[in-house]
Amino acid sequence: MPPRIHALFLLAVALIVTVFRRYVLRRRDGLPAFRAHYALDRLPAVTAEEREVMATFGRCIACGLCDRGEGARIAASGGAYPGVMSLVLAGSRSMPDFRASTAALAALPAAELLAKEALCPAEVPIARLLRFVREKAAAS
Repeated sequence: MPPRIHALFLLAVALIVTVFRRYVLRRRDGLPAFRAHYALDRLPAVTAEEREVMATFGRCIACGLCDRGEGARIAASGGAYPGVMSLVLAGSRSMPDFRASTAALAALPAAELLAKEALCPAEVPIARLLRFVREKAAAS
């Protein structure tokens, strides 16, 4: 069988199985299936509210203003803390390794988050982003 025909056949079978499971058997796995599929990746589910807030995390333009004055803290961490901008970019561009991000965040005092947020020209909610990362690290 030619590869293109074989691929179309496999897609057709998958479509028929999906339609049968969903509409004939009325089977919807939902959140339990998500958790089972992504458990090894430690990828926690997000709520509707979290998805809405996550849209604001991606506004970072990587200008580096939030890293101003962070050189000593970055050096003192021995590589564990890459700076605020790196954490914002990692936390907003994909689902990061939340545990690794939380370890890096240990070097950043919570009191400074609001000052860093005030510097941001894109108005990224840095404190909310880092709180989100910490919550997801605890859940994963």
